[in-house]
Amino acid sequence: MNTTVVTAPRAAPGIARTVIGIFKLRIGVLIMISALAGLAITPGRGLSLWQVLVLALSVLVASAAAGAFNQFVEADSDRQMARTRKRAFASGALKTSPGWLLLIALMLALSVGATAWVINPLAAFFIFLGAFTYGVVYTLWLKRRTWLNIVVGGLSGSFAVLAGAAAVDPTLGPLPWLLALALLLWTPPHFWSLAIACKDDYAAAGVPMLPVVVGVPRAARIVHANAIVLVAVSLLPVLFGAGPVVLVGALAGGGYLLLRTWRLARAPSRATAMAAFFGSMVQLSALLAAVAVDAALR
Repeated sequence: MNTTVVTAPRAAPGIARTVIGIFKLRIGVLIMISALAGLAITPGRGLSLWQVLVLALSVLVASAAAGAFNQFVEADSDRQMARTRKRAFASGALKTSPGWLLLIALMLALSVGATAWVINPLAAFFIFLGAFTYGVVYTLWLKRRTWLNIVVGGLSGSFAVLAGAAAVDPTLGPLPWLLALALLLWTPPHFWSLAIACKDDYAAAGVPMLPVVVGVPRAARIVHANAIVLVAVSLLPVLFGAGPVVLVGALAGGGYLLLRTWRLARAPSRATAMAAFFGSMVQLSALLAAVAVDAALR
């Protein structure tokens, strides 16, 4: 009886998933959508389909490069956290060889160069700043030094918005600046909610996330206060020419987030923290979708 089992064909998809996982594509897609929202909310000349495609892919690839650099540098600390210890570099599934750094640098250079060539240098500069902020400023300089790490790290999404806006109009009017500010304010309640749920992990890894520094109850109240400011700012574009669809999206998504963060502030727990975390995703999705629909209706 022949009992030979062929396993190689099944291994290939697993390897592909492992490699793809280091690039944090879910975050990358969100940042790419933010760039397209910056493009959509900015009055000005229309871009060709080719230019939009280059912008979207450049933001995605630059974000992927920054995400891979983050996992490369953080491999040791990722091993200390249950949430991250199965990541490719942390688990040893992929070796932290210098070749990865070369690939990361080439990805960033290609993204920035393509944007400068096809669109304009300012949009390219914002793409570079977004990747640099996450990869170097957040990961290397701030993550292990201050609870403000994620506040500054949130500039990555803001720079993506500005990259999209600069592709349309390099003078950057108030609408993209307000959307960029909303992205900056969105990041703390999003990641601090997750940090509350994973407080023990961050404490074990020596990462001074807000709940580790000030405690969970106070961190939960700060998350709710930050969410109030975020929702208020997300309504401001209506005062500068954004349409009623943006108002509806900001109110609907913002109201849902405030409900979740209010419950977190009243009764901090892993369950309410994760609900606030996912509530922030709903809020941002509603806002960005409203921006896109508003642009399509103009």
